[in-house]
Formats: sequence, structure tokens, C-alpha cells
Amino acid sequence: MENETPKTYNVIELCLLAGKLMLESGAETNRVEDTMMRIAASYGIGRTHSYVTPTGIIFSVEGQGEPTKLIRISDRTTDLHKVSVVNSISREISTGTVPVEEAFERLKEVETDSMTYPVRIQVLAASIASGCFLFLSQGGWSDFFPALITSGIGFSCFIYFHRIVRVKFLAEFLASLIITLIAYAFVTKGLGKEIDKIIIGSLMPLVPGLLITNAVRDLMSGHLISGLAKGADAFLTAFAIGAGVAAVIFTVL
Repeated sequence: MENETPKTYNVIELCLLAGKLMLESGAETNRVEDTMMRIAASYGIGRTHSYVTPTGIIFSVEGQGEPTKLIRISDRTTDLHKVSVVNSISREISTGTVPVEEAFERLKEVETDSMTYPVRIQVLAASIASGCFLFLSQGGWSDFFPALITSGIGFSCFIYFHRIVRVKFLAEFLASLIITLIAYAFVTKGLGKEIDKIIIGSLMPLVPGLLITNAVRDLMSGHLISGLAKGADAFLTAFAIGAGVAAVIFTVL
């Protein structure tokens, strides 16, 4: 039993780290729980229990004399590449060729490495996506470049505000407010025609699409608390975006 306890403890820490990385990167609850239990089973620990919510993970092992572990999740973002990397490491663990220590070190590298694109690439992608969404909302070429510029500035402001104030909803509110003001300026100066099309296209990078999808998937798979929590998070994001637009519309229009 003395030889098994350190191994079991290390496996628990490994499972919690993998679950933490996936949950912080936008993975759905069912995937996080399944990955943690598969990793534990790969190291010979079959009877495990995991309980995952958007703000915390609880993990325990039956009959091993180890305490139930809890970790807090404070920051959540969308990084599907990091989720894919953790899944890849999990599949290698399942083959039985990766020791616990090596797997833990690889996951720690994933935790410390920044796998997101540089800010300028993110802003460029958001701008191009907004221009394309403009056409999906039946906008014209006359509003393409205004939407491109408006989205780039608005998304840059969102990143900047979110770094200063770690409250995502405030950053989204200010970004949507700035987007609406810039769109209004373009139309009043004669550089754009349809302000509603410009605003809709420019706001698309801020819309919580993945969050809504994960909320529905969690609810359908029976994770009611996680599904409702993610749905509330998506609702607050949508409310912040709508409030920023409404603040300008009711003030200047």
C-alpha cells in the first residue's frame, strides 16, 4: 500500500491537470470527465468519480485511501488547439507507453506554452470574418471596408480592456459600444450606407457561439448544472453586447 499511494496521488494530479487545461480552453463537460477517467484507467485506477462544473473540478478514487481533490477554475477562454493537444496526449497515455512523470511534464508544458495566435493575427482574422458576415446579412460592398475597420478596432479594444479589467462582460460592453460609435461615424460621413449591417457584421467575433453550443451539448448529455451555467454565461455576454449597442442607439440616433 505504501508503494501504491504515491502512484495513485500522482495519477490524480495528472487527471486534474488534464481536466483543468481542457475546461479552461473551452471543452465541454462530458469530454473533460471522460478524459480524466480514461487517463486514470490507463494507469490501473478503474473506480474513479469526477464532477465537473465551469468553475471547478472534483475528482476522487474509490478504495485507495486518497482524499478527494478539488481545483478551482478561474479563467475560461476558447483554445480548441490546446484541447486537441491534451486529447492527443490522453490517447498516447491510453496506449500504456507514457509514464506518469512524462505525461505530467508534457501537460505542464502545454499549460505554460501560449498556443494562441499573435494579437495582430487575431485582429486580422476578426476583421475578415466580420466582412464575410456582412454579406451573410445581405450587406453590400459599400459597407465591406467600414465593417472590416470597425471590427478590427472593436476587437482590439476588447482585448485591451479585458487585459486591464479582468471582467469579460465589461470588456464586451465597451467593445460593442465603440463598434457602434465607429459604425455611426462611417455612415454619417458618407463612407457607409447601412449602419445595422455594419454593426451586425462587426459584432460577430464577440458572439459566444462556442459557449452556446457547449451549453446545449451539456444539457443534452445530462450535465444540467454545467449546461445552465454556460447558458447563463452566454446570456450575460449577449446582454453586454446588446447593452453596448443600445447605449449608443438611444443616445445619438
